[in-house]
Amino acid sequence: MLLCSSSAAIRRISVSWLIMANNSNFKSHRLSRSDDAALALESSTKRPRTMSTHSSLKDAFSSYADHLNALNEKRERIVKASRDVTMNSKKVIFQVHRISKANREEVLEKAEKDLAAVRDQHISRLVKELQGTDFWKLRRAYSPGVQEYVEAATFFKFCQTGTLLNLDEINASLLSLSDPSLEPLQINLLDYLLGLADLTGELMRLAIGRISDGEVEYSERICQFVRDIYRELTLLVPLMDDGSDMKTKMDTMLQSVVKIENACFSVRVRGSEYIPLLGSSDPSSFLVGVSDGEL
Repeated sequence: MLLCSSSAAIRRISVSWLIMANNSNFKSHRLSRSDDAALALESSTKRPRTMSTHSSLKDAFSSYADHLNALNEKRERIVKASRDVTMNSKKVIFQVHRISKANREEVLEKAEKDLAAVRDQHISRLVKELQGTDFWKLRRAYSPGVQEYVEAATFFKFCQTGTLLNLDEINASLLSLSDPSLEPLQINLLDYLLGLADLTGELMRLAIGRISDGEVEYSERICQFVRDIYRELTLLVPLMDDGSDMKTKMDTMLQSVVKIENACFSVRVRGSEYIPLLGSSDPSSFLVGVSDGEL
């Protein structure tokens, strides 16, 4: 009886040992399979860098460098052209300031030729560089020259006809410089308004000069013209999104208006002290009948 019980116990121990051995073999086999899968995944995600990948990155950065270098060179050419436009537009303004009763036609004819030369020789360079492109991206490079050109063109137009040259007329004059197959360069509204703000300063100088020559009525027309510009811009500028430059120029424009008004007022109230009309029969002049040689 004792022998039977011991043999049964031995059989139970043998069976349990076999079960444990099988379980350990199954776990080790399962672990080995999971390890193999992990190694395969790691090898697939961490592939060694090949020469083709390195070459494609190098080519991409080379193309980026070429694009930036070309853009910088283009910006430099535009800045140079803008400076030439500024310099020659100022010459047109100086020419117009020589106007008087005696030489009006001669001065305006010379100024018109000079303004056409600025457009054909220098503005055309800007058009050539900017037509057909996103020229608004390079606005800061050419804006000063465009503003000066607007100032010269509007100043000449006022002295010629007494009216304001509008933006559509300026852009229409530039269409002949553009290639019809490409998008033409168009002066934007902000640059036009900035040039118009500078125009008031030149009109103030012109008005003071006309007063010194005795053309009081002409100076009063200039005064009213500058008032109208300032009044309209006063309503427009607060609504502009990018109007920081314009707001600065509005203060200068107001000073120009005040200077013209003060000069015209002083002439009307105390004209004989401000305008020596040589040889004039105007009873308000304190130099009535005095010739130039007697002074």
